[in-house]
Amino acid sequence: MREKLLEVKNLKKHFTVGKGEVLKAVNDVSFEIYRGETLGLVGESGCGKSTTGRTIIRLYQATEGEVLYEGENVHKISGRNIKKFNRKIQMIFQDPYASLNPRMTVEDIIAEGMDIHGLYRGKERQKRVHELLETVGLSKEHAVRFPHEFSGGQRQRIGIARALAVDPDFIIADEPISALDVSIQAQVVNLMQKLQKEHGLTYLFIAHDLSMVKHISDRIGVMYLGGMMELAESEELYEHPLHPYTQALLSSIPVPDPEVEETRERVILQGDIPSPVNPPSGCVFRTRCPEAMDICSQVKPGWQEARPGHFVACHLYDGIENGGKA
Repeated sequence: MREKLLEVKNLKKHFTVGKGEVLKAVNDVSFEIYRGETLGLVGESGCGKSTTGRTIIRLYQATEGEVLYEGENVHKISGRNIKKFNRKIQMIFQDPYASLNPRMTVEDIIAEGMDIHGLYRGKERQKRVHELLETVGLSKEHAVRFPHEFSGGQRQRIGIARALAVDPDFIIADEPISALDVSIQAQVVNLMQKLQKEHGLTYLFIAHDLSMVKHISDRIGVMYLGGMMELAESEELYEHPLHPYTQALLSSIPVPDPEVEETRERVILQGDIPSPVNPPSGCVFRTRCPEAMDICSQVKPGWQEARPGHFVACHLYDGIENGGKA
């Protein structure tokens, strides 16, 4: 039986904006992540996937719900236990230009976590930094340089080295390849997979590049306007997408065969994403859904297991056991 490392239960993160209006960035999201796996989290920009990651790691305080790490609610951790928690979970940020302090050398950037937790000192500290640089494909000579002396891909490697410095169990990768050239993206993803095998890491991989997410993820969750629409194993989701939103996302992935690309059916969504300040009633996707029914505007769809291990929030699959669509 697989061990649950992280469990997110009915998580909500709301922000007050404007004149007392509430922006529902994450609105009642639930999922689990098992030790040693990679869970991909995808969706359009503004769907709440990055906010979910930041709330898990306590960069944001949850409005409602729970985040359980090894059975402990992370938003109720206090005192000395916070340091212990921070060692276990690290984050790779989206922008390798903004996430590195321009006034610090690479050695000090990578070793900052080690200094806070008192892990290495003196020559041992320097030796550990050199080991981490070589682990991520850089050299020890890079330790004395500053971030502006590196390319985007190299900076992201420095960010990965910084995350590894305190020997974490779980890493949240918040769109770690979106700011990189395509040729560099594959290198960073392959590096992350290699490190996962060598260090037994667990990943939450947040991205909007569906083809890359399929390559790295064991399971994939699809978010839209703050809610989770679908969750399944990677191959299952790509072979049997159930939610109309997932089907639209997958149909947008180019096929590297001109004849197939020209003849295949595309799902084109109409309209813009509604405002998270004033989301639609019932199903938040109904205003753009080609399969929308009357019930979609009245009742929020429940989270249900439509196929073994394949979960979806859609009224098309209500009453599956009684002959509903599957």
